[in-house]
Amino acid sequence: MITTVFTLLALFQLKHFLADYPLQTRYMLGKFQDGWSFVLPLLQHALVHGLMTFVIVMVFKPRLAMQLMLFDMAVHFCMDRIKAGKKYLGRYKTLTAETAATATPEQWRSNNKFWWSVGFDQAVHHLTHYVIIYTVVR
Repeated sequence: MITTVFTLLALFQLKHFLADYPLQTRYMLGKFQDGWSFVLPLLQHALVHGLMTFVIVMVFKPRLAMQLMLFDMAVHFCMDRIKAGKKYLGRYKTLTAETAATATPEQWRSNNKFWWSVGFDQAVHHLTHYVIIYTVVR
């Protein structure tokens, strides 16, 4: 069982990297848009995560693949909206090399909160994977 757990941890780490970076298209970055324009790009991004979860779970517990795919999609959609939405964590901005030298204290606070929100986002995604892994191996 420990081998299965570590195999799943590695697969979900790879899945997360692929879905969030190489497979995230310019269209999917529309998840940062205002109004309701974010819905379809974010849904497409969450679908990539969900489909990859579906494939992984099919190998280990086929009867749970659809439910865990939907679970992963729902959490990913909600968390990424919270991270990207300008009314939520998306209001915080990171400093660049050019702006850091002259940044105000408020810009530094925003920079810190930006990185905390990125870390929170990643933690939620990893915890989602742990719940999926637990569900598969129990």
